[in-house]
Amino acid sequence: MRVFAALWPTDEPRRHLASALRTAVGVDAEHAPGRSPDGVRWTPAENWHVTLAFYGEVGEGRAELLAEHLAGVAADGRPFDLELAGAGVFAHRTLWAGVGGDVAAVQDLVAGCRDAGDAVGARQDDRVRSRPHVTLGRVSPQRGGNRRRDRASRAPDPGDLLVHALAVYRGPRWSVTELVLAESLPGEGRAGGPLYRPLGAWPLGGTAPPAP
Repeated sequence: MRVFAALWPTDEPRRHLASALRTAVGVDAEHAPGRSPDGVRWTPAENWHVTLAFYGEVGEGRAELLAEHLAGVAADGRPFDLELAGAGVFAHRTLWAGVGGDVAAVQDLVAGCRDAGDAVGARQDDRVRSRPHVTLGRVSPQRGGNRRRDRASRAPDPGDLLVHALAVYRGPRWSVTELVLAESLPGEGRAGGPLYRPLGAWPLGGTAPPAP
């Protein structure tokens, strides 16, 4: 199974951002996500999350051990507040909304989740996660690779449109209270995207299970 640790926004900030996205670029991420005419595959709103660590393929037994370690990471943490704010593009392809609030607390969880993966021998997450975000969509490789030609022909670039439209966006704050371990099931979600299935959730500042 392909697993990762993450934080999920609550309903209010998710719906607020979905409304802003619908107004700004005409995308209904709540009810009709999918590939748009401009070559963007938009992420369904229920899949929006802040990745803390990606562990790749792990066996069921190792996932259970990982869950025990993540419960300890959560117990050592504390609830904190975040908000979705602004937007950007990674490598001309990945469209994202930024995360503001207690970002230092997010980084503490990132470090703990990496250590949990190392403890059970999971795949090392080599991505730099210094900029917490939620992925809103991905531009097709063909469109992403034609950025210079798009500019020359004055065709609108979806990344530029998103960044301009959401440059000053700031959503409502929400209280982050739990750490989630989820499984990614490619192709089983809406619009042909992945389905994310929670395997476990642990309260921040809660009680870790006893050591075996």
